This record gives sequence, structure tokens and C-alpha cells, in this order.
Amino acid sequence: MPWELREHAGRHYAVLFHYALHDDAWAVELSEAVPVPTEGAENPDASVTHVPGAAFLVALVPDEDPSLQPTVRVWSPDERVVPYEVMGWFMEQVADQVERCRIAFAQEEPDLSAA
Repeated sequence: MPWELREHAGRHYAVLFHYALHDDAWAVELSEAVPVPTEGAENPDASVTHVPGAAFLVALVPDEDPSLQPTVRVWSPDERVVPYEVMGWFMEQVADQVERCRIAFAQEEPDLSAA
């Protein structure tokens, strides 16, 4: 599962991408990134200092049914303050995933104008 990290005002955030099979959609998750544990854990890539934490925003981008619209779910039981720049970065990632899925839809549809 690939992810991207971003630091803002001393805090680390992560956007994680994975396929949510039960939703038939790509999930784009925003979390506060947590430091990689140093004790008892192997870290094959020592340059990775943070990994995604528990998601508090999840965008679901359907890729099976083009009539379904993307949605954003709030998963946090605690109140969160998301900086505007971080929210903008997250929504850019969601918009990119929506675009990738729409391109895939268009490529799968048969060209009926040639018939």
C-alpha cells in the first residue's frame, strides 16, 4: 500500500492509498503519521521515519460503477483540527485518484459511435 508523507507546522501527515474491496472503491486515507518504532523492529529503509497512523478521513473513489460519486467519511472519534494546507493536499490526492478512475472508465467503455 503506497503512501505519501507531508510535514506541516511540526506535525507529520500521511495519505495512504489502498483498494477497499467491500466498497468496490479506492480508499484514500488521511492520518497523522507516527514515528517508525525503533525498538525491536526491522526497518529495511532507514530513510523512512514516519508511517501512516489511524485514518481520520477516508475518501472512497468507486471504480466499478461510473454512476457512483466519490464520498469522504470522517472516522475519528476525537475532534481533529486539520490545517487548511493539509486538507488541500489531501483533496488534491483524492482528485487525482478520481481522475485516474474516470480515465480507466473511459478506456473500458466500448466506442458505440463506430457501430
